[in-house]
Amino acid sequence: MQDTTITLDGTTESEPAIRQVDTVVFDLGGVLLNWNPRYLYRSIFADEAKMEWFLSEVTHHDWNVAQDAGRTWDEAVAEAIARHPDWEREIRAYRERWHEMIPDAIEGTVAILERLHAGGVPLYAITNFAADTFMEARDRFPFLQRFRDVVVSAAERVLKPDPRIYRILAERNALDLARCVFIDDVEKNVAGARAVGMEAIHFVGPEDLETRLRALGVLAD
Repeated sequence: MQDTTITLDGTTESEPAIRQVDTVVFDLGGVLLNWNPRYLYRSIFADEAKMEWFLSEVTHHDWNVAQDAGRTWDEAVAEAIARHPDWEREIRAYRERWHEMIPDAIEGTVAILERLHAGGVPLYAITNFAADTFMEARDRFPFLQRFRDVVVSAAERVLKPDPRIYRILAERNALDLARCVFIDDVEKNVAGARAVGMEAIHFVGPEDLETRLRALGVLAD
């Protein structure tokens, strides 16, 4: 949408309209939660190269994403053990010691979340997360209770950046996506949010996020 400005010589020119953003939507892992499987597996593998092989070939990205899409952990573990039976102990650790992959929160972002909450800004989340581990994380990190609603990919069986996951949030909560800003550390998820009409911020750190939210007028000084 554009506004029209009349210039001194009587001609007109178009300027981008100022977007009115009043709702903030967070991703969780990599934005609020400091998640990385290496936090766990460095305590299991003495050899860094062997650990990286395991994470890329055994419990690889697509294997983990299948849980975010709704596959159960029992199914996931059984599938991985069938492929690599010699690594059963290490595979089982992925679920049994999952909390060690999140040693802490990203405190700078949590502080921003709390300021937004204190200021009365409506807060929501959209996350690619397995259903049961999300519930465990919510119990462990009280700040996750600040959200009015969280769309969890495994529960909906749809992953970011599919447009449907953003629309689920909007439809379930009667939100105007054009008035929402979405924050994610993954570029394709940011692009997905923009494609459905949301303002979106690629998260690179709390300081940059604070600057951008201030510029949008949703975070007070």
